[in-house]
Amino acid sequence: MHATMAEYLRFIVLLPLAGAAINGVLNRRLPRVFAGSIASLTVLGSFLLSLKAFFDLRALPVGERLLSDFVYAWIPVGDLRIDVSFMVDELTVVMILFVTGVAFLIHIYSIGYMKGDRGVQRYFSYLNLFVGMMLILVLADNLPLLFVGWEGVGLCSYLLIGFWFEDLMNSAAGKKAFLVNRVGDFGFLLGMLLIARTLGGHVGGANLFSFTVLAQHTALLAPVATAVGLLLFMGATGKSAQIPLFVWLPDAMAGPTPVSALIHAATMVTAGVYMVARLNFLFALSSVAMGVVAVIGALTALVAATIALTQNDIKKVLAYSTVSQLGYMFLACGVGAYASGIFHVMTHAFFKALLFLGAGSVITALHHQQDMRHMGGLKGKMPITFITMGMATLAIAGVFPFAGFFSKDEILYKTFLDSKVLWFIGFAVAGLTAFYMMRLMALTFFGKSRVDEEHAHQVQESPLVMTVPLMVLGLGSLVGGWIGWPHFLGGGNRFESWLEPVFARGIGGDEAARVEKLGHAAAAGGMETAHAAVSHASAATEWTLALASLALAVLGIVVGQLIYTRRLDLAQAAKNFAGGRLYWLLKGKYFVDEIYEALIVKPGYWISDTVFYKITDASLIDGVLVNGPARLLGIVGSVLRLLQNGMLRWYAYSFTFGALVILFYLIRHL
Repeated sequence: MHATMAEYLRFIVLLPLAGAAINGVLNRRLPRVFAGSIASLTVLGSFLLSLKAFFDLRALPVGERLLSDFVYAWIPVGDLRIDVSFMVDELTVVMILFVTGVAFLIHIYSIGYMKGDRGVQRYFSYLNLFVGMMLILVLADNLPLLFVGWEGVGLCSYLLIGFWFEDLMNSAAGKKAFLVNRVGDFGFLLGMLLIARTLGGHVGGANLFSFTVLAQHTALLAPVATAVGLLLFMGATGKSAQIPLFVWLPDAMAGPTPVSALIHAATMVTAGVYMVARLNFLFALSSVAMGVVAVIGALTALVAATIALTQNDIKKVLAYSTVSQLGYMFLACGVGAYASGIFHVMTHAFFKALLFLGAGSVITALHHQQDMRHMGGLKGKMPITFITMGMATLAIAGVFPFAGFFSKDEILYKTFLDSKVLWFIGFAVAGLTAFYMMRLMALTFFGKSRVDEEHAHQVQESPLVMTVPLMVLGLGSLVGGWIGWPHFLGGGNRFESWLEPVFARGIGGDEAARVEKLGHAAAAGGMETAHAAVSHASAATEWTLALASLALAVLGIVVGQLIYTRRLDLAQAAKNFAGGRLYWLLKGKYFVDEIYEALIVKPGYWISDTVFYKITDASLIDGVLVNGPARLLGIVGSVLRLLQNGMLRWYAYSFTFGALVILFYLIRHL
């Protein structure tokens, strides 16, 4: 497909990086009031350029919508060539629009939230760098450049999670995020190397890792598709916090709340979903890889949702909620509904950013109190925060006509067509989501105030610089899903239609696999019949599924409201269920951290201390290789010092002895 040149794409990336450089270099020499303004304006510039890219793309004919910007040849080694080159197609433009748009609102909010912090310039430098790296990841037209952004957001998460590094818990959380992500990234690297090994002898080195080149050689990749898909998905489980590498994300709450919003809503955690969607043509080659993605997504959604039921830290509830919603996105990708997964990525960006920023508003008003057991009764004192968070709660619960209803319903419907078991898990998670989010709202805003008496009279609504972004995101949480208004409700699902060319190109080369997935009965009538069987599924079925999920969401909200505002005794009864063991298990987060501590961390420390340090480093390297030669030279020197002792009589004896030895030698050999 011919690409239209658009040299302004590089500036979408460069503007946030320039903001990071300005705030980073000038640091405390730059007045605090300017730091936030510079950072926000650079992201706004990227958003405006992203809008331009959208309109330029829309003006092109369907099938030719591709913008390209070649910057320079990054690695030209022999036949291998890897470029710094950016591209925008229908999928990319969706990502950059909500990444820059939501990030801009978070930057504005941060001006108020971080006011007075002595490291505010450093904070905005990191925040801009984070956005810049995410844009590199999304705009890259090849895997190695995507991996640069992939590692970049990992680095920035470490810097921002541990921003208040004076607190050891914060720095430990940053290190945990960094190390857990390295485990997944190891798999990602192996996946790229396997691609290179497979294609290297057939394709040549020129743009070997380009997405366009990869999509054109799916036949060559088919034999290794399962291995490559699973290795790349291993990277996604780390970056997007899926089982078994989800443990870092809840601890990431140690950073400033706007950082949590940026990580959870617009940047890092969506990277894995984007990568799987971008490489849909590769995952489509392996039913095993697709199945693993779907099952891991469903299990992660369920596990995280059950943990969220018992958490009392308002940010921890939202953190596990993010893990659960990410599971939904991977579930969609795993059943081949990539457009639905990306749709949920977009709607989730609105309501999850709003929930975190709303939580930050509450935390600021309560002098950094995060325990919901010490909140309550804030509805009247913080009306804007209450209303906007209420809108986000309805959205994430999937209540019509809020954004989450459309994206979640689409995922559940597509999952139902593929697997009834996975659909049931997703359906149950929808009810749990509505319940624990209503629990959060009830404990925070309803009932009697449990706020510390010292601060109760000081509680007030946040300033406009913080509430205006809440209102904008509230609007997005309401109408953001309307672009995907489904066919069974009389709409055209314009979002899915917009993305269809990307995913149609991706799966076009594997007709046989698609036929088999659609079923042998449908295949008997040919591919056209098979697709018709899926796309024209019973409208009655879709209505039934949508009404069932909506009813479950409303039930979860009503029950949550009833229990946590009027019948707290029922909550206590639930805790005591089965002797309290179930509550103990959920409250302990299934003790995954403790299991990792026992099986990996402590043995790792022991191996590091005993094998690598005491034996390898201290004894072998230092003792033998480094100190050994030094000790040997010391011994030799000590012997030589006996000979060179400064005594003339010793020298005379030595001279005489030497002369006799030489004389004896000469007599024997002459």
